[in-house]
Amino acid sequence: MILATGATDRLLPVKGWTLPGCYSLGAAQIALKAQACAIGRSVVFMGTGPLLYMVSYQYAKAGVNVVAVLDTSPFDGQLRALPQMASRPMLLAKGMYYRAQLWKRKVPVYSGVRPLEIQGHGSVEGVQYTDASGQERFLACDAVAMGFHLRSETQLADLARCRFIFDETLAQWAPESDIDGRTSVFGIYVAGDGARVLGADAAEISGQLAALALLEDLGKPIDVKQCAALRKQQRKMEMFRRGLAKAFPWPSELARSVADDVILCRCEAITAGDVRRSAVDKFAPELNRAKALVRVGMGRCQGRFCGSAAAEILADARKAPLESTGRLRGQAPVKPLPTTYSRKPSQ
Repeated sequence: MILATGATDRLLPVKGWTLPGCYSLGAAQIALKAQACAIGRSVVFMGTGPLLYMVSYQYAKAGVNVVAVLDTSPFDGQLRALPQMASRPMLLAKGMYYRAQLWKRKVPVYSGVRPLEIQGHGSVEGVQYTDASGQERFLACDAVAMGFHLRSETQLADLARCRFIFDETLAQWAPESDIDGRTSVFGIYVAGDGARVLGADAAEISGQLAALALLEDLGKPIDVKQCAALRKQQRKMEMFRRGLAKAFPWPSELARSVADDVILCRCEAITAGDVRRSAVDKFAPELNRAKALVRVGMGRCQGRFCGSAAAEILADARKAPLESTGRLRGQAPVKPLPTTYSRKPSQ
C-alpha cells in the first residue's frame, strides 16, 4: 500500500481567528480556483511560507484588493536561506516572480511581523499587529487568509502502525521512511507531502520511487538507473525543503505566547488556557493525556487545526522539549465521509 495523503494548512491561533471572514490559505485558494469566488473585497494575507505569496498573488491577479501580506518570518532569514533554495532555481524564480508581481501591483509586503488580533464585531473588520521595529499597526479589511506553511497528513500511516520520527527543522512528526518511501512496516510506503512537505514536483518523484520500491520488494525487475536518477533529484528537493524551513520557520514563540482566553481547538471550544491548566494543574505529560483531560484535538478535525500550537503550549507549560509532548494519535474515521443507502424495489 502506498500512502499519498498530502498536506494541509498549518495554523496558529490568533485572537479573533474564529470570526466569520477568517480563512486558511488553502481555503482561500480553493474558493478562488474552484468557485471563482474571493473570500472578501479587501483581504489581508497573514502567516509565512511559499503558499502565502502564491495565494496573495493569485488574488491580486484576479483583481481583488490585497491590503497587505504580513509575513511572520524576518526578511534577513529568507536571504540567508537563498543558497539552499537555489538548489531548485526554477522554483526559486517562481517565488521571486510572485514577490515581484505583488510589488508591481503595489501590494505592501511586511516581514518579521507579530499578529496581535483579528478584530471585528460579528465579522472581520481589521488586523492589529506589530511590525519588525515593534511598532503597533492596524490594517482595515473584511477578510483574512492565514497559514504558516504546511503539515503532513499522517493519520493513515499512524493507523498502519508506522514508526514516526521528530523533524526538528519543521518542529513536527513524520512517518519514518527511507528515500524510496519504505516505512517501518513491511508493505507500507509513503509518498508526497504526506511523508515530507516538498511540493508537487517532489511528490511526483517520491511517488515513482515508492512504486519502484514496491515492485522491487515484490521481486519484480526495475530500472536501477531510473531509481538512481530519481534519488538524485529527491536529494535536491530535500535541500530545498531545508532552505524553506530556514526562510519561513514555524513561529513557535508566537504559539507559546497565545493568551489564555484565545480559542485553540475550534471543534471543542478549548482555549489555550485550558491546555496550560492540563499541564500545570492536571499534570498532563503529553498531548494525548491532555486530550483525555480537556478534549483538545478530540473533534472532527483530529487536531489538524490545533495540534501544532497545542504541542507548543503544552511543552512551554511543562518547561519541556517540544519532542517530549508527543503527537495526537490518529483515530478512525480519519475523515468522515457522507454515505447514502438506496434500496432497490424487489422484483
